[in-house]
Amino acid sequence: MSVEGVFYPDNAKDILSSFEYFNDIVSKQFTFLLYNKKIKALIVPHAGYMYSGFSANLAYRNVKTNPIRVVVIGPSHTNTFKGISLKEYDFYETPLGDVKADCEYIRSLKTKFHFVSFEHEEHSTEVQFPFIKHYFPKAALVEIVYGKNADLDSVIEEVMQEKDTLLLISTDLSHFYNQEKANKLDSCCIEGIEKLDIDLLKKGEACGMQGVVSLINVVKKMNLHVKSIDYRTSGDITGDMDRVVGYYSAIIYKGKI
Repeated sequence: MSVEGVFYPDNAKDILSSFEYFNDIVSKQFTFLLYNKKIKALIVPHAGYMYSGFSANLAYRNVKTNPIRVVVIGPSHTNTFKGISLKEYDFYETPLGDVKADCEYIRSLKTKFHFVSFEHEEHSTEVQFPFIKHYFPKAALVEIVYGKNADLDSVIEEVMQEKDTLLLISTDLSHFYNQEKANKLDSCCIEGIEKLDIDLLKKGEACGMQGVVSLINVVKKMNLHVKSIDYRTSGDITGDMDRVVGYYSAIIYKGKI
């Protein structure tokens, strides 16, 4: 693992304490953001748990079913490449225990789409693994990392059509502006996601913009719906409003709220 002990605790006790802390806040202040809907996908942030863990956890709390697999798609921060990488592992390590990889589904995807392959050490996907292990202990995992010019629409649509499969699109929003400018940029992203308006979405900034744009394309095609769950910045947590990062989570679901 590449970011254990940096982005999230390196032991089960502290990870579970983090989840308990987040859920205690939810039970006291945020129950109005828990919905009983058929969740097909989540948008989740990927910073350190002290910054974005609450936003991500609140999205995970909305999933009431137990998927047989979870597919997490995130942007590459450490490797520069074109396209989409899908590497076949046997399992993924977490301090809460290993998460089994869905090798059969990985091989199936490889017969349908073109992927490149390299050893992933990507925090945008890895920070989701403990959440997955905790909330969906029986689910198998597929990790997809993308670089430049990634054609994600068809892959996302394929995943979204699978029964008992949860898709995670990992992204943070704007990086290193002051709080006022970050809020303005991030509001474009959030409103664009809520209105399924790609042009408005692109007026904001997100490190996982390609993944979010492709997700919205598929949401429109499949007649699904999006509900924002949480937004905050690192400044809201640390008090430093001069250089912040935006964090956001949402649910994608069938039917109406």
